[in-house]
Amino acid sequence: MSQKNETAVLVLALVITLGLGGGIFWWLTKGSGIKVGSFINNESQQNGSTFTSVPNVPSGLFSYGGSTTWAPIRKVADPVIQNDLPRFQLRYTDPTSGAPGSGSGIKMLLNGQLAFSQSSRSVEPGEYQQAKQEGFALKEIPVAIDGIAIAVNPNLNISGLTIPQIKDIYTSKITNWQQIGGPNLPIIPYSRRQEEGGTVEFFVENILGKEKFGATVKFIPTTTQSLREVGNNRGGIYYASATEVVGQCAVKPLPIGRKSDQLVPPYKPPFVPLRECPQRRNELNADAFKSGEYPITRQLFVIVKQNSQSDQQAGEAYANLLLTGQGQELISKAGFVRIR
Repeated sequence: MSQKNETAVLVLALVITLGLGGGIFWWLTKGSGIKVGSFINNESQQNGSTFTSVPNVPSGLFSYGGSTTWAPIRKVADPVIQNDLPRFQLRYTDPTSGAPGSGSGIKMLLNGQLAFSQSSRSVEPGEYQQAKQEGFALKEIPVAIDGIAIAVNPNLNISGLTIPQIKDIYTSKITNWQQIGGPNLPIIPYSRRQEEGGTVEFFVENILGKEKFGATVKFIPTTTQSLREVGNNRGGIYYASATEVVGQCAVKPLPIGRKSDQLVPPYKPPFVPLRECPQRRNELNADAFKSGEYPITRQLFVIVKQNSQSDQQAGEAYANLLLTGQGQELISKAGFVRIR
């Protein structure tokens, strides 16, 4: 056979091979109803990127409760979980007395009222001990990063605060803004009570160094109410989850730092003037939270009851769902910083 004929045969064989391969691919992707994207999705599922890929998700109705800081995550993530995994039914449960919060959620978990709880602080030694007395252990699983932001009135002319200054304000050692470079104006510090939430407990532990609130502090039941008071009072100040503060239109989040020359904003610079809100809002300084450059950050935890029963399975499944790529994306959408 001549070289010319050999070349023709090779070309014909190549065309036939390509045709057969294309036909098979068409049948797989079109004729059989399988989409090309499903191959990518299957790979993502194997890597634990989606809710439906998480193993050992139990069936049934599971009560959970706890931190008010978690509210945006519950609002964004839980409906998607319910849609993707209808057999895993979730019911948020408030305490029968007192305000909801991290502490009350863990208390309800210890008392057998919840399958798992959500917390904006770590489990305390006394809570670990009580669990041990009840015959099980508690495990905290971090799923997100949050920061504490300081809110002041938009008309207050002050560039930022240091951690020691914040402590002195809330222990009533500093009572006038003039003492820290501001106007001659009494400071009105607002807070929820310590027993009402993990954010307050975290603040007392990490900022106040376990000192008591000073006599000038005014206690307000909710963050919404407190932010409203700050917006109406030029001398007001309040602390809360950065998610609850940074995007607000009526208060100004302050840069804070360990020292006066290390001030870091909780919002992504440059600051969006509040007169442009709500058309444009400030966004979280996620990079500073994740790197630890912002000085007041914390983790958000799923608290699991380790009792080798369905409660443990439900708590671990919920944490694992939020740690998937899909869960972390929803956490970011809720305004928190993804931990993965």
